[in-house]
Amino acid sequence: MRIAMIIVRTLMGLLFLFASVSFFLMMMGVGTPPEITGPMKTFNEGLAASGYFFILLKITELVCALLLLTGRFVPLALVILSPIIINIFLLHLTLGPMSGLITAIFIVVAVIFLAYCYRDAFKPLLTSKYTPST
Repeated sequence: MRIAMIIVRTLMGLLFLFASVSFFLMMMGVGTPPEITGPMKTFNEGLAASGYFFILLKITELVCALLLLTGRFVPLALVILSPIIINIFLLHLTLGPMSGLITAIFIVVAVIFLAYCYRDAFKPLLTSKYTPST
């Protein structure tokens, strides 16, 4: 189980590292972004109109990818990445392209698996009556 955890954590870290680094390389003019059409293009254009969203998102993904790859603060990285992962999954499920749905499903399964592996770290977060120390 420990080896599977390390493999899944590393694959997920590499996936987010690749996504964030390739975004910043494209911002610097290295390479071209993939062509997006239809409703997903409209959705992306709306997010890009803010001027800050994708930069903040990719910095967050980069930091979390490094946390996953180094094995440091993994539960924190999972908590931070969870809303991003849910959005990736729902985006591909509802707006397409369906080719990205397989990767999105892998990420959802990976985060659930890693959350299970690190479940002891989440127990204090899931306690209904927690008394803080003073």
